Amino acid sequence: MQDAAIYNALVGLLTYPEADYPQRIEASVQVAPEECRGQLEQFAIRMRGQRTDQLQELFTQTFDLNPMCSLELGWHLFGENYERGQLLVKVREELRRHRLEESTELPDHLTHVLQLVERMEHEAAADFVAACVLPALEKMLMAMHGKENPFENVLLAVGSLLRRQFPEIPLTSPETEPLLKVLA
Repeated sequence: MQDAAIYNALVGLLTYPEADYPQRIEASVQVAPEECRGQLEQFAIRMRGQRTDQLQELFTQTFDLNPMCSLELGWHLFGENYERGQLLVKVREELRRHRLEESTELPDHLTHVLQLVERMEHEAAADFVAACVLPALEKMLMAMHGKENPFENVLLAVGSLLRRQFPEIPLTSPETEPLLKVLA
């Protein structure tokens, strides 16, 4: 896919902040396509002037201490049920198949998933995004709505990018358990 730069930039924003985080933010705005540039510009404005320790605290409070905004997508889809284990195994297999290294995060972490989606064949990626990524992202965004958390802009940018990349996915998801073709 041609969007490796924006996928990598979003992964950088969803990775624990270090001293280079302000540069990661600015780089994301520079490579963002029109569909998600405004959201990343808003994120940049809201994060401007924050010290590294403040960025780290906000990141931890947002994604690590609040299970409703966990970056582990399988948790949003299945909780701690058996199906999540199946998802973890399959995503790990796909990461290996696409020669993507895992970090200390679980395979269903959004940073791994975005790297994987960027490398998958379009049809398989569309199935995965429709069945797993967008439904989990919607739950995270519902949990953040109205909380004035700047990371909401990053998640909105991820959603906008995926919607642009996979226009064939319906805008509303069915009210059923995810159809996990990706687990087949």
